[in-house]
Amino acid sequence: MARLFGTDGVRGVANEDLTPELAMSIAISAARILAEGDRSHPPMAVVGRDPRASGEMLEAAVVAGLASAGATVIRVDVLPTPGVAYLTAETQADFGVMVSASHNPMPDNGIKLFAAGGHKLPDEIEDRIEAEIAKPSGWQRPVGGRVGRVHHLLDGAEHYMKHLVDATPHRLDGLKVVVDCANGAASEVADVYTRAGAEAIVIHAQPDGLNINEECGATHLDSIRAAVLEHGAHLGLAHDGDADRCLAIDAAGEVVDGDQIMAVLALAMREAGTLARDTLVATVMSNLGLRLAMQREGVRLLETAVGDRYVLEALRMQGLSLGGEQSGHLILPAHATTGDGVLTGLHLMARMAATGRSLTDLASVVTKLPQVMINVRVADRRAAAQASTVVDAVAAAERELGESGRVLLRPSGTEPLVRVMVEASTVEQAQASAEKIAAEVRNASPA
Repeated sequence: MARLFGTDGVRGVANEDLTPELAMSIAISAARILAEGDRSHPPMAVVGRDPRASGEMLEAAVVAGLASAGATVIRVDVLPTPGVAYLTAETQADFGVMVSASHNPMPDNGIKLFAAGGHKLPDEIEDRIEAEIAKPSGWQRPVGGRVGRVHHLLDGAEHYMKHLVDATPHRLDGLKVVVDCANGAASEVADVYTRAGAEAIVIHAQPDGLNINEECGATHLDSIRAAVLEHGAHLGLAHDGDADRCLAIDAAGEVVDGDQIMAVLALAMREAGTLARDTLVATVMSNLGLRLAMQREGVRLLETAVGDRYVLEALRMQGLSLGGEQSGHLILPAHATTGDGVLTGLHLMARMAATGRSLTDLASVVTKLPQVMINVRVADRRAAAQASTVVDAVAAAERELGESGRVLLRPSGTEPLVRVMVEASTVEQAQASAEKIAAEVRNASPA
């Protein structure tokens, strides 16, 4: 049986893969594993969600499961994932639960778990929770006064926004920004940009449960690009459904991705003396241009496997202060225990305000190599990635590219996809190599 937990929690089509019964089982098992030991009080859990329709159903199942296991539940309703992580730490809860499928389309949903302090769970704890789910039911359920109680934290968003403003290193006065909330959880906290001093034009902030990530947000940048040009804004910031990502658009309508944002913040932090060991953590998916830029600027680049959990692990184990992914997940451990798209946007704008430089100018520190990514939908993502014909196609492409490019092929941790990424000296060469490999992936495991 495939592992239940992927690179970012449990995720699948709501009410098909991720059912209320499974959500309740995950909640019960999480409560039993994450709140082990003698306690003078019931374990406490913070629970939040993004605004997709199925979140209402799944949140109810999670809350019921936690309460049935004797946990005190603090509901914060719709809030970004990093907001739930922050409040898990702030309330000194034993763990947190976020119901969200992040950037995935509306029919999907997911469950992310946070340990005490708002930190993501290590693999071994997820494995224990998964093993607990698989056990035959036979545990002693609490009854009477030991059944868990459910409370609402009505001002959770206010607490989180105050934290974000306090964590912004420079006022944003004089900057005009377009903020795309993806009709997701960022809609609840978009006012933070105004509170930090910016003139904010907020778009796609009317979630109805069905329109999350629909032709908007960090995965669909056309509308924010048009809005930046229409309003003559200094920049645009695009979040995803649970606001743990941030991509930017400069005043000319050009995309500034996570690699470029990391470079801008790394140099700002080094200047301020807060870039620990002059080191930036990024994944193997980051563009070769980031590596070359950091080498030129004297910043060490530490690479990890793909997934913000691995970036987090490296940051924590080595005591580092900045890391992230090309997709816009950036982690600033001094202020957050997980990727925080709104915090990222605030820090990027603070650098603009502090230097008086445009985003175009700041981002020019990175000259990106042409990079082509093809997502291939397959029946079995791991079998397709390991097929001999696919391995041979990758090897042939690497020989052809030599030292002027590279190939990265990996199964998605959250969707039935194999991601084929090729960098080369020209777009045409990258595209041709990527398409050859993608064709072999499709043949190996047709969707």
